[in-house]
Amino acid sequence: MRPKADFAGAKSAAGGLPFKRLLLVLGVVATAYAAVLLIWGDSPKTSLALLWSATGAQAAALCLLNYLLRGLRWRFWMGRYGRHFGLVQGLRLYLAGYAFTPTPGNVGEAVRGLMLARQPLGAAQSLAIFGAERLADLLCLLLLCLPALGWVLGHGALQAASTLIASLLAAAALVLLAILGLLFKHRDRVFAGLPWLREAWYCLSVRPWLWFGLTLAAWAAQGLAVWLVCRAMNVQLELLTATGFYAVAMVAGALSALPAGLGGTEAVLTGLLVAQGATPAAALSITVLVRLLTLWLAVGIGVVALLYSAAIRKEISFR
Repeated sequence: MRPKADFAGAKSAAGGLPFKRLLLVLGVVATAYAAVLLIWGDSPKTSLALLWSATGAQAAALCLLNYLLRGLRWRFWMGRYGRHFGLVQGLRLYLAGYAFTPTPGNVGEAVRGLMLARQPLGAAQSLAIFGAERLADLLCLLLLCLPALGWVLGHGALQAASTLIASLLAAAALVLLAILGLLFKHRDRVFAGLPWLREAWYCLSVRPWLWFGLTLAAWAAQGLAVWLVCRAMNVQLELLTATGFYAVAMVAGALSALPAGLGGTEAVLTGLLVAQGATPAAALSITVLVRLLTLWLAVGIGVVALLYSAAIRKEISFR
């Protein structure tokens, strides 16, 4: 039987069944995106028509590949806790968690394991998988940021700041390594106070090349989708540079701790595209299209998967 604490944690993270809040967020975001396209965008009708073109279909397919690969990663980690799902069922339950993505720091996704109607995870284990997902995503996104760093170092207008930026990144890497070293050295003491962190460490220690390969390929697929959108909007970027821009924007959005990185991700991606030479109108249009494909497509699929899994398959319970 599921402990009461797990129910409290699930309700606290997801706010119960947040359809009203989700609809409010969707309404606000849709209004903001529409205003951006109408006031500052580059031909809104033409921009949105890209979603229904062959390029839009290819970009959407790449985004779906991202969800598939990360879903396989989640299914693998769930299996380590004795929760084994078929391929289709596991991916559907994973996708259902995307309905809770528009929460601060995406923390609503942590309820994936708690919502299972049969054999739900404990609160520590569910939070551990969420923590492992975020750490794996951050690691691979930071690696994909490297082409953007190369662009900064070679960009004429930014050469004066390149040394400072490189120094800051090096310092950040050293601090991160120092923190990881201290964490490993004092892991027994740290893990005693944070049991979910011990579980997250356990997830990441099991077949690390598997989750690393799945994660890196997943985010590279979305980087390719961004490149396709840029090319369709006549903004010439190298594939690795476009991927790097997207990775930098995603990391910035994550650091902002805003729901789904809203505002921060869009501002950084638009700014990088303008610095590359895109007009502000084209950059804004690309950013809106990218976010529709890489974020809101997942949220929409997640809502459908959540309703289907809860109402029809009875695999998810909110009680």
